[in-house]
Amino acid sequence: MTNLLHIDSSITGEHSISRRLTARAAAAWRAAHPEGTVTYRDLGTDPLPHLDAAAHAAKATPPEQHTPEQAAAWRLIKELVDEVKAADTILLGLPLYNFGPPSTVKAWVDHLIAPGLSLDAETREGLLGGRDFIVVTARGGGYGEGTPREGWDHAQAWIPHGISLTGLEPRFVTAELTMAMVNPAMAELIPLAEASQAEAERAIDALWTPVAA
Repeated sequence: MTNLLHIDSSITGEHSISRRLTARAAAAWRAAHPEGTVTYRDLGTDPLPHLDAAAHAAKATPPEQHTPEQAAAWRLIKELVDEVKAADTILLGLPLYNFGPPSTVKAWVDHLIAPGLSLDAETREGLLGGRDFIVVTARGGGYGEGTPREGWDHAQAWIPHGISLTGLEPRFVTAELTMAMVNPAMAELIPLAEASQAEAERAIDALWTPVAA
């Protein structure tokens, strides 16, 4: 049975573009996999702890030698890695905050990098490869080639490197200029914002073929 791991990270709730787009993608996945199951994790409303000394030490200490704090951290690390291992497809909503990823997404990635679980402890070969990893990004401004802030999106640029040790390789669906809808100073960019979101929706709709009724 196929499984989708759907992760949201936006803190803006019903106003979130990334949440709206990941919901559309999850619905499209369900239509193509009517017998499949979905695991959902919301990093925006239920954030993970940032990687701390106990979690760091737990990764380098045999489980039978863990302190109680390290054992608790290791259980969370294993839970997060197991969620990915159980999935055929991972769907991550990735908004851009202050030109970078939400810290909760960074925490998720930091926990996933675990020798012996997500990468081979000796060869360092990633153990989570072979899964479809779709990252839906939403950014309030324009960061494309030739724009004044080209290269300022450090979320989409970072995650392929940040997650690379696990073997996961993301592919992206992007909507930009999302702040044009709510920022009067960007009102003239609304048509471009609408076009970008429509293109993202088309890309999502093309990801999977629905099963005929």
